[in-house]
Amino acid sequence: MSAAAETVSLAKAAAKGRRLRWPHYLLIASGLLVLLSLVRVIDDADPVTSSGTVSASLRLAVPIFLAGLGGLWSERSGVINIGLEGMMILGTWTGAWAGYQWGPWIGVLAGIIGGALGGLLHAIATVSFGVDHIVSGVAINILGLGLTQFLAGLIFDKGEAKALGGGPRQSPPVDPINTLTLPVLSGGKIGGWESPDWLGSLERRHWFLASDLAGIVRGLTSDMSLLTLVALLLIPLSFVVLWRTPFGLRIRSCGEDPYAAESLGVHVYRMKYAAVMISGGFSGLAGAFLVTVAAPLYQDGQTNGRGFIGLAAMIFGNWRPGGLAAGSLLFGYTDAMNVRGGGQSVHALLLFVAVLLIGVAIWQGFRASRLRPEVVTDLGRRELRGAYVGAALSLVAAAALLVWFMMSEIVPGELVSFTPHLTTLLVLALASQRLRMPAANGLRYRRGEAR
Repeated sequence: MSAAAETVSLAKAAAKGRRLRWPHYLLIASGLLVLLSLVRVIDDADPVTSSGTVSASLRLAVPIFLAGLGGLWSERSGVINIGLEGMMILGTWTGAWAGYQWGPWIGVLAGIIGGALGGLLHAIATVSFGVDHIVSGVAINILGLGLTQFLAGLIFDKGEAKALGGGPRQSPPVDPINTLTLPVLSGGKIGGWESPDWLGSLERRHWFLASDLAGIVRGLTSDMSLLTLVALLLIPLSFVVLWRTPFGLRIRSCGEDPYAAESLGVHVYRMKYAAVMISGGFSGLAGAFLVTVAAPLYQDGQTNGRGFIGLAAMIFGNWRPGGLAAGSLLFGYTDAMNVRGGGQSVHALLLFVAVLLIGVAIWQGFRASRLRPEVVTDLGRRELRGAYVGAALSLVAAAALLVWFMMSEIVPGELVSFTPHLTTLLVLALASQRLRMPAANGLRYRRGEAR
């Protein structure tokens, strides 16, 4: 066997060996829960795993996830979409405009349509006219912000809307979407019978691991919005559509090699248009979530950069729905720390992250010891060097966090509010070496052109 063939076979075997299955994910989740519980006990930071924090994390993660899901659909077709924020803003305004007049579910539908119109504009610019994807996305962000500010002043600041509480920077209140509670576990009524709050009672005892697990389950089973449930169902639905249907295969083929897809009879323009409009619809749904669940009205600046964080979550998730969901929960959790726990809870997370970084360093060192640079030549040597550098940097960061943890009792409020954005930067920096975006993502395509 030649050296090149041996290199390819070794790379395939290594990739197959590193592939994680569901038992691995469950084991990782269990280990993280034990570590989080241990950190809570050491630092006496009960909000770290409280049901209120979990509920807030889920509520804050959903709009990030929906925006990221929009980015996933667009980029899987080969169209970069950094206009998620602008499409999300369009969804907030249209959702509030329709929601206060005809009810929250009509508002959700209007939000999807508003975001899809933004996606259509992005598709016309990038797919039909070949405008640079980044330029078009920035233009849509500016357009979405300016247009909604103009329309808010034009419609919400006069007549019936103003009498109901509207103004130049906000809409009248929108009725919230109903919530669900699982009565047997988290209290509530079943017919005329009042179910005891078993999980709440266990959570308030603050036992190691048991109370933490109770708080997490209670946060997931009490007062969950119906729209949150819809968002959770979109995780498996998006995976099935994109990876298990002919339509999804055509979408992904356009993002990998549109000319090869064209040669097989795929209408590339049509697929790109469909994907980018679906992308805008999901972003609009994220905006509608903000005005029907998070806060029952439209407000200027309401999205607060969530479209960009959704884009970061999509990259962290390696352009896959499951990874995107995990990244969204991570960002939502750090944001919830700002809302629920404050400096004390973030202080406990310093120890949590330090231990994780030590684990990353050990894993990097183990991975480096398994490499064979004499077989894979220069590529292997670079990977070996990168693994050792990554391990060293992880240890340095872990040591810094441990010193910070031991030398302080609380994290200043200014840093607490910056935690979600700092998490975004750290996650992208640590995950960047393991990512693979669609091969033709962002490339200009013209039907019939030679590559």
